[in-house]
Amino acid sequence: MVDMGSYLQRSSTVPVGACQTARRLRLEGKNRRCWISATAGNAITEFALILPLFLLMMCAITDMSRLFYVETTLQNAVRQGGRYASTGNHQPDPLHPGQNLSRVNSIILVAQQAAMGLNVSNIQISSLAGGAGSAGGPGDTVTLSLTSNVKLLTPIIAHFFTNGTYTFSVSVSFKNEPFPPSSTS
Repeated sequence: MVDMGSYLQRSSTVPVGACQTARRLRLEGKNRRCWISATAGNAITEFALILPLFLLMMCAITDMSRLFYVETTLQNAVRQGGRYASTGNHQPDPLHPGQNLSRVNSIILVAQQAAMGLNVSNIQISSLAGGAGSAGGPGDTVTLSLTSNVKLLTPIIAHFFTNGTYTFSVSVSFKNEPFPPSSTS
């Protein structure tokens, strides 16, 4: 004969939620697809919320890095043109072999070559003694300045700038070396 007291004692040691846990395990196999699709839905929702912010950040990084590149390149071009201007040298004329460009056109050519594809045609060259359009003589101070507009690529970022463009102004001044005065033209 079975002693009911010892049976009740053994059954009372089973945790209260054991039946619910066993039931949950049986149901988990049946509803596993529902649980997986529910988590996949969460992932899609989170992705949909994060995607616009991620794209905005990527566009902002692209535009700002492009602006940084253009500014650095224009600064380098003006600096190279200024260094060349201080020497009093002339570049050979590519259209007329055996002839040289004027000193101002030589400076513009050197700056254009250093600009790596950016337009520097509106560069302004002036000197203290010669004024605008002159690279000055020996010992004179020559100034090169350039203003350029860059149109932003991303319309969302361009909205924060006037007409969607950013204006750069770069300038440099050098004191001319003591070159022969005949080289000033």
